[in-house]
Amino acid sequence: MDRLRIDKWLWAARFYKTRTLAAEEIGKGRVEVNGQEVKAAREVKVGDTVAIRRESVTRTVLVRALSAMRGPAPVAQQLYEETADSITRREQAAGQ
Repeated sequence: MDRLRIDKWLWAARFYKTRTLAAEEIGKGRVEVNGQEVKAAREVKVGDTVAIRRESVTRTVLVRALSAMRGPAPVAQQLYEETADSITRREQAAGQ
């Protein structure tokens, strides 16, 4: 498996509780892959950059692995790596 639908990946990586919720957020334009708005069927591959906007905070992560199954949180966290920029922005937002 070298590609996976973005809605499945977001669900497996535990950004959303359900695939339906992930697809709804994608439909609202709150998810970008490599800087472009996408549809739920868009496929991601290892190395892609995914930006997820929630409220006023955007998390930017690099896809490190693909999984079509949702596992425990420690396993899900191995599917991505948050960028240093994203961590800084999130910490600033939390401090406000």
